[in-house]
Amino acid sequence: MPASTEQRPGGRTVRALSLTALAALLCASCATPPGEEPNGDPTAAPPLPGPGDAQASGPDQAPGGQEEPVGDGPLHSRVVVIDPGHNGGNAQDPDSINENVPAGPAGEEKACDTVGAETADGLSEHEFNWKLSLLVQERLEADGATVILTREDNESVGPCIDERAEIGNEAEADAAVSLHADGGPESGRGFHVIHPGPIDGHTDEIAEPSQLLAEDLHREYEEGTEIPVSDYLADDGFDERTDLGGLNLSTVPKVFLETGNMRNEEDAEMLSDTEWRETAADAIARGLATYLMRS
Repeated sequence: MPASTEQRPGGRTVRALSLTALAALLCASCATPPGEEPNGDPTAAPPLPGPGDAQASGPDQAPGGQEEPVGDGPLHSRVVVIDPGHNGGNAQDPDSINENVPAGPAGEEKACDTVGAETADGLSEHEFNWKLSLLVQERLEADGATVILTREDNESVGPCIDERAEIGNEAEADAAVSLHADGGPESGRGFHVIHPGPIDGHTDEIAEPSQLLAEDLHREYEEGTEIPVSDYLADDGFDERTDLGGLNLSTVPKVFLETGNMRNEEDAEMLSDTEWRETAADAIARGLATYLMRS
């Protein structure tokens, strides 16, 4: 994925998406209903800029060749909530994470949280989710988005599933994504995106935009990483659910991205690779940006 780099105080290099060309391409469909392109094809994805487009403006160039300060990019008016699934302290506090909390309609309740999966080599899902979330946060913030994480570290307990949803609701996020890695069968490979099904009085207003968010993330993740779509569950990498409290209680467009299967040897090798995680973060940020810039 085309990206530029920016220097933050202290010399830290931050990768920024190349969104200027994408913004121009999407503006052509700004007056078109979500999910429908100007040519009338409701399934067609907007064309995305290639490497040549990324070089046209330079790393921090706004239209006209002027430098654009960090935090004032094409996503400057957007708010994104990133939910790194699980937490590092969950295993040490089973009473807290097993306590039932609201999870949906008709008084439905579920456990506050869970411990998460782990690779055969000992990489915990909560650690993977945390590191990947920070990388995605950097990329979105470098292009001006306000990014809120649902947890502050990888040592605490929780927050519970209802609290994670409420963080996105209170922020009135334009999009929310919960990052996970599945604990499926060892023989199964691949990623999938979970989006909410319509529930009267709960998700009926966010089901459609959440599906569009799922489609943008799915496309960019599939094209930007070498992990295939799941071959052991979901429908071509899409899974509509009405039993997840994190989705049922959301009032903003939200999806879960299961980035791969930690119990599969091939997937686990990729999830454990630091360079691959950079590439995955590029793809996830690109999918979020594509969705955000449609409106």
